[in-house]
Amino acid sequence: MTAAACAIPDVLLIEPVRHGDARGFFSEVWSRRALAGHGLDIDFVQDNHAFSATAGVLRGLHFQRPPSAQGKLVRVARGAILDIAVDIREGSPSYGQHVAEVLSAANWRQLWVPRGFAHGYVTLEPDTEVLYKTDAYYDRDADAGIAWDDPALGIDWGIAAPILSDKDRNAERLADIPPPFPKGSW
Repeated sequence: MTAAACAIPDVLLIEPVRHGDARGFFSEVWSRRALAGHGLDIDFVQDNHAFSATAGVLRGLHFQRPPSAQGKLVRVARGAILDIAVDIREGSPSYGQHVAEVLSAANWRQLWVPRGFAHGYVTLEPDTEVLYKTDAYYDRDADAGIAWDDPALGIDWGIAAPILSDKDRNAERLADIPPPFPKGSW
């Protein structure tokens, strides 16, 4: 398993090894020991599994406010996504900047999205299944989001008319909400 920093160094692109033969493959997709060497020593508490029936489903940009902030390890078991992580830590040198990576069942990559980042993705193929581990439980009262199409973020989702939930359709721009991760909280 390898891990490499993305354009925002706190976000990591992780590549598990797949061992395959005529029967199929085996892959260790999470190893505390392997990733501790890359600075990740995490206690995951929840696994989530999302299915999107069509290409063009956009979910995000989501986050949980402190003290219920979540780090996420995201991977795709079937299909493909464009995965986005936006730095929303006030005072960070990369505040408002984002990382975009294609994750797919074919490339077997994973993205570590740390606390202090909004996360979202758009499906690139029908019948896409996304799995992600979190290091904090879901907290409805801390659940929040920012607009997927916030022009200040400059995200090229590669789609003009995504399929959205009401929550995502009505999310506010980052500049219009109180700082989700104020200076000193991260």
